[in-house]
Amino acid sequence: MAIWLTDDSKVIVQGMTGSEGRKHTQRMLASGTAVVGGVNPKKAGETVDFEGASLPVFGSVAEAVKETGADVSVVFVPPPGVKGAVHEAVDAGVPLVVIITEGVPVHDTANFYQYAANSGTTRLIGPNCPGLISPGKSNAGIIPADITQAGRIGLVSKSGTLTYQMMYELRDIGFSSCVGIGGDPVIGTTHIDALEAFEADPETDAIVMIGEIGGDAEERAAAYIKEHVTKPVVGYVAGFTAPEGKTMGHAGAIVSGSAGTAAAKQEALEAVGVRVGKTPSETARLMRELMTAS
Repeated sequence: MAIWLTDDSKVIVQGMTGSEGRKHTQRMLASGTAVVGGVNPKKAGETVDFEGASLPVFGSVAEAVKETGADVSVVFVPPPGVKGAVHEAVDAGVPLVVIITEGVPVHDTANFYQYAANSGTTRLIGPNCPGLISPGKSNAGIIPADITQAGRIGLVSKSGTLTYQMMYELRDIGFSSCVGIGGDPVIGTTHIDALEAFEADPETDAIVMIGEIGGDAEERAAAYIKEHVTKPVVGYVAGFTAPEGKTMGHAGAIVSGSAGTAAAKQEALEAVGVRVGKTPSETARLMRELMTAS
C-alpha cells in the first residue's frame, strides 16, 4: 500500500522532451518508476533515449493513455501551457496529475482545479510542487529517491526542500509515501486530502505535516485532525521569523495581522494534540521518539 502512487502506477510525462522533463524522467526511471512515454504534439512519433529505456512520444495524452494504460501524468510544461495540459489530462481520464511547474497564474490554477473537480475522476497535485514518492515503489516528480527508504511514516508538506530534509533525517525509519503539495494560494491536493488518505492507509502508522505561513490551511487541517485522524501527527510550520505583511518565497506565504502566522498555526495544531517542532530537526526528533516508543 501507498497513497495514490504505487508500484503498479504507469507514468507519462507531459513535456518529456524539454530539458527539465528529460532530466527528471531519467531520475524517475532510475528510481524504478514505470515511465511509459511522453507527450509533445510537435514531436509525436519520435522516441527519446534514456539510460535503460527508449520511450515513445505521443501527440496527445489521450493517445498516450490508449497506447500505454498510463494512470499518472507529470507535467513539466512551461507556465502558459499548463492550463491546456491539465485540461487535456483530465479529458483523457488520467486519475492523478502532478504539476511540477512553478509560476502558473493563479487564475489558470483556479480554472483547472475546478475543471478537475468537475470531472470527478482526476486528482491534481501542485502546481509548484516536487510531486510525490512512495519509496521503493514509484516516484512522480523531482523528489530525490535515494535519500530515504520505505517505512511507515506518511509525510505531507507545502515545502519541497523541507520534504527532502524530513525524508533524509528520518531515512532510517522510512516512509510509506511523501507528498509535496506546493505552496501556491490555490493547489489541487491539500493537507486534509493527504491526512485523510494516510489515516485510511494500513501501512502508515504516523504522519508528519509541514506547513508554512499564510492562509488558513494548517488551521483547517487542525480542525480535521481533531475530528477524523486517530494516528499520531507531528508538525512543523515554516516562517516563524517572517516579517508581517511581506510575501515570502511561495506565492501563498503572506501574513495579514495575526491570521496566517506561524504562531497561530502552531497554537491551532497543538490544541488538537499535534506536537509541533520549533525547527525541522526538532520535528524529526519528535517523530523519531514517537516511532521508537511504539
